[in-house]
This record gives sequence, C-alpha cells and structure tokens, in this order.
Amino acid sequence: MPLGRRAVAEFAGTAVLAVVVIGSGIAAEQLSPGDLGLRLLENSTASALGLAVLILTFGPISGAHLNPVVSLADWLGGRRDHGGLSTRALGVYVAAQFSGAITGALLANAMFDRSPWQSATQARVTGGHLIGEVLAAAGLVAVGFAVARHGRGVNAAAMAAYLGSAIWFTSSGSFANPALTLGRMLSDSFTGIAPSSVPAFVAAQILGGLAGSSLITLLYRPAARPR
Repeated sequence: MPLGRRAVAEFAGTAVLAVVVIGSGIAAEQLSPGDLGLRLLENSTASALGLAVLILTFGPISGAHLNPVVSLADWLGGRRDHGGLSTRALGVYVAAQFSGAITGALLANAMFDRSPWQSATQARVTGGHLIGEVLAAAGLVAVGFAVARHGRGVNAAAMAAYLGSAIWFTSSGSFANPALTLGRMLSDSFTGIAPSSVPAFVAAQILGGLAGSSLITLLYRPAARPR
C-alpha cells in the first residue's frame, strides 16, 4: 500500500481507538459512579472489542499498529531481516498515531458535552505502575508479533484478549501505548493521566516494547544449523 494510504489508516485507527478507550471511560463514570470495579469492566470490555474490530478493519492497509511502540518494534525487526517499516515510514506512522490519538481524545470529550481541551489530573506514577507498564508493553509486542504468523483473525482475537486481561492484571491499567497515553492526558476522566506522569509512562512503554521485541527475536529467529 502507498505510504500515504497507510498513514491515513494509522491516523483514523488510532483516533477511533482513543474514542473507544476514553469514551467508554467517560460513559463508565456516568453509568457506574460508585463502583470502580464495574467501571473498569465496562472500559476493558469496550477497549478489547474495539481493538479487535480496528485490527480487522485497518490491518489490510497499514498492519493496524495504532501504537508507536509496535511501529518501533516493527522497524527494529526490519533492521535485522531487511523487512518491516523503513525509517521514513516509521516517522510517518508515529506522527499519524500521535495526531490520531489527540484527535480522538478531543472527539471523545466533545461527544459527552465536555470541553474538548482538558488536562487530566490523575497522577499515576509509582514504582509498581511503571513495572506494570513495562510488562504490559512487553506482552503487547510479544503477543502481537507472535500471533501475527497465524492470520489476521487470530491476531485480532489474541490482541483483544490480551488487552482486556492486561487492563485487569497490571497495576497501571495497561496503557502500553505512547500515543494513547498522550491522548488520555487530554481528558480529565476515568482513563486520564496527569501530564506529569506521561514521560515516565512513555519511557516504561518503550522499555517494555524493546523487551518484548527482544523476546520474539530470541524465540522465533532461525535456529543455527548443526555443524
């Protein structure tokens, strides 16, 4: 596919993903104001199902990365096997993803009659949360690149299942996406993250992505032929 068409797919897909994650968080606040566990269930269910649909929709165009960490892992893999994203394509993908996440956050806020431009106030940085983000991003990259070998339908189902479970089993709530983290910074809602917490979360996500990519390289690289 031409790079321009892939960029549009990454922008639109990431924007819709931001609407799904943030919008379902705002809706959960309104539907279940006194029950944190139910709000998390509502948000995680919508996020998992939304991601599966987006992978099936945009996967044939751009691969449905929708996440700078995934694109970085794809670029790094290409340096080893002469495939994956080119350096130019990596830059275009990341720009499309960040702009899409910002657009999606503004749309989600406006859809619920809130001010489009907001700044989240929920501080999230603790040692445990950062460990959770490293694990969440590592698992996301490892699962994504492992199951991609089995077809897009399997990939969509596995990624949805992983995201839905990781929102529950990680202490951080499994942001695992620098672009979406920036978008969530712009919505003072259940899924928001304070600007002061964003740099540490993004650093943890990149570290986790590198760890997940290294694990996949170790597990799936061709074995050396016995001498």
